[in-house]
Amino acid sequence: MSLLTVSDLDVHYGAVQILRKVCLEIHQGEIVSLLGSNGAGKTTTVKTIAGLLRPSSGKVTFRDEDISRLPAHRRVENGLVMVPEGRKIFPTLTVLENLEMGSFLKKPKARRPELLDRMMQMFPILSKRKSQAAGTLSGGEQQMLAIARGLMSLPTMLILDEPSLGLSPLVASEIFAAIRDANQAQVTVLLVEQNVHRALDISHRAYVLEEGTVALSGRADHLSNDDHVRRVYLGLG
Repeated sequence: MSLLTVSDLDVHYGAVQILRKVCLEIHQGEIVSLLGSNGAGKTTTVKTIAGLLRPSSGKVTFRDEDISRLPAHRRVENGLVMVPEGRKIFPTLTVLENLEMGSFLKKPKARRPELLDRMMQMFPILSKRKSQAAGTLSGGEQQMLAIARGLMSLPTMLILDEPSLGLSPLVASEIFAAIRDANQAQVTVLLVEQNVHRALDISHRAYVLEEGTVALSGRADHLSNDDHVRRVYLGLG
């Protein structure tokens, strides 16, 4: 069943057109990766889906509702939650306070103790750091906190923008494992990720953006063997 549909999306920054007729479809229970080089339009796409940018034309449908003009906070209320690039945690608040901020809506707030326990199990380091100011965490710990805070909102769909950027391979592996765990707990995931190999490894399907348009799409295992993807994005001949 289609959970999110993006139809003929055009987005401009001033007079410059960034996205041209972008079309995506994400089904309930999937992990779908959005791949492409720097400047291809990946972050613009997910910001528009999340309501942080206004499309010039086209439509975003979530749970059979046109949300193209819905403000970002209303999309969160509907279950569409984004963890942005750069984490954007609250650095002066403690880890626990950051997590509590993720459950400010009525339904998650009613389940806050249960959700906190779940996040501490998913990311044990956060339990050890719960009284620590979030700004003093390592980069990997901050990324874990950002993802956990997003999951505290009980999202139907979680958008992750470059979750492994700047992290060591070991910490990145923990992040990808957490994404897979969240998906197994019935959270649909849209993943923007610069590590194409790892993204395809955990995804069901993927879209490749080039110069603001969808150049390729298909099952992740098929794209892993596509000559263009292997040459341009995986560095293989």
